[in-house]
Amino acid sequence: MKAKLAFLVCLLIFLSGCGGGSEESSDITQIDQDKNEYSNPDFNPFYIYSDAGSRQNHYTPSGFMPNGRCIELSSKWTEGCQSGDSCIRIKYDVECSHNDEKWGGIYWLNPPNNWGSRKGGYNLAGAKKLTFWAKGQTGGEQIQEFTIGGIKGDYPDTDMIVIGPVLLTSEWQQYSIDLRGKDLSYISGGFAWSTSVDVNPADVVFYMDEIKFE
Repeated sequence: MKAKLAFLVCLLIFLSGCGGGSEESSDITQIDQDKNEYSNPDFNPFYIYSDAGSRQNHYTPSGFMPNGRCIELSSKWTEGCQSGDSCIRIKYDVECSHNDEKWGGIYWLNPPNNWGSRKGGYNLAGAKKLTFWAKGQTGGEQIQEFTIGGIKGDYPDTDMIVIGPVLLTSEWQQYSIDLRGKDLSYISGGFAWSTSVDVNPADVVFYMDEIKFE
């Protein structure tokens, strides 16, 4: 009888926690809860850009705004990338833009050049965030907006999410756009950036890598 009572007491102590172990257990539980808020084990990473030519890539950087005259894009840049064999290099020519529309940007669209006139949206329901890595060539470059969705027309996106402004540094930084509570059931405008001459006195050269929904 005494042995049985001792076993029950030990079991209760174990289940309720004791000594210095209880505080550590609480911290671990909180970390796990935070992870569950931002990730979905049933949603596989959905890449906009992994590496040049990768089969994992979705969407095409074809939506040059307002006309693309003052923007240079390379999706095959190989120097100083954050990961993999390649990354994206973009140059926004401020002097050119002063003589044009005074702003610029690029949308990653599906299918290419689709501003809502054709079907092409992906169902990204279940994604909790979009993450990407970015850096400026010298630091101090300002991107006014990073955008997901927002395409109108006959086949409009089901939502639009915007962050910004973002002041880039000369070192790679990871950025995250919170997508919880957003309607991602049809997104043909997967990702976009835009900026203007008003916030950039000189040319903007910046790099991006590992753009993906998670």
